[in-house]
Amino acid sequence: MSLSTIKKALVHDWFSVYAGAEKCVESITNIWDDLDIYSLIDFLNDRDRDIILKGKHAHTSFIQHLPFARKKYRSYLPFFPFAIEQFDLSSYDLILSSSHAVAKAVLTHPGQLHISYVHTPMRYAWDLYHQYLRESGLDHGLKGLLAKKILHSIRQWDSTTVNRVDYYIANSHYIARRIKKVYGVTADVIYPPVDVDKFTLRETKEDFYLTASRMVPYKKIDLIVETFTKLGKKLVVVGTGPDEKKIKSLAGKTIELLGYQTDAVLIDLMQRAKAFVFAAEEDFGIVPVEAMACGTPVICLGKGGTKETVLDGVTGVHFDQQTTEDLARALQRFEQIETSFDPQKIRSYALQFSRQRFEKEFAHYVAEKWALFQQEKL
Repeated sequence: MSLSTIKKALVHDWFSVYAGAEKCVESITNIWDDLDIYSLIDFLNDRDRDIILKGKHAHTSFIQHLPFARKKYRSYLPFFPFAIEQFDLSSYDLILSSSHAVAKAVLTHPGQLHISYVHTPMRYAWDLYHQYLRESGLDHGLKGLLAKKILHSIRQWDSTTVNRVDYYIANSHYIARRIKKVYGVTADVIYPPVDVDKFTLRETKEDFYLTASRMVPYKKIDLIVETFTKLGKKLVVVGTGPDEKKIKSLAGKTIELLGYQTDAVLIDLMQRAKAFVFAAEEDFGIVPVEAMACGTPVICLGKGGTKETVLDGVTGVHFDQQTTEDLARALQRFEQIETSFDPQKIRSYALQFSRQRFEKEFAHYVAEKWALFQQEKL
């Protein structure tokens, strides 16, 4: 049986916004237009649905119909393991999952091939467990005790689901190491798609730095704003989120907070900025690659995905720790070598992360594993 004739399903954790994981789903539906799609919830708007799912609606779980699920679906985390196991995928030959929480844990049988593209093992249950509890105010008290018990149970369940996947793909070598640590299995690496064609080169830069992100604690926008305020350097900040009030309180006269901006405005800022600043420890980090596609160097944490995607001294500058002191040193180093950065070389480097490259590699990988699966069944 060929891939074009078999019955195929795609499972994704949840569809609520058009973010990095959804860009991978978009590429997968670009490759195959005959996928049946499953997800815990599907609250996409029409525009995003057309882009990501080519107008299709996902088969959803009972969580879709629970009270306030559109905005509060994460509150139903204790039900996620049960919900994902209710999808009956027994009639499919090939199952692809896009997983950063529970999608990889769908129930499969030996006559099926299951390939999972893992953006990360469930972060709040594993390596960011203590940080998640602190930032949610759940590291103490009765609510905290209940949260710890729930996450302990989810970790146990997550460990038991490892063998439901035949082949793991990680979105970076950093995530491949986490998969090995958490699940004890080896993952192949295919970097996620970046729309580098949208982010075009501009060689002349202006005298300001840029950062853009959701304002949530782990993105460390507060660290960036605090550092630039202390140094009196001009920084433009794009984004909104729960930390917005805190970040406004830290912002000095040299900080320009623009809030939410359209893609066109963000691209223009990326093209003109002297450097893009990124302080999060990300699984991959799409936005820094977008900045590099504009020929703009990136000042970033030398850990996680950006350690792989930003070349220190070539396409940007790394700093070691998420502290104002380390970021300030990186800024000083950047300004010392600023004239050595070549916008054309930076963009050329970024092109290796293109959407076309992802789709070619992913399609080839799936075809190869399907052929091997067919041989093993003989």
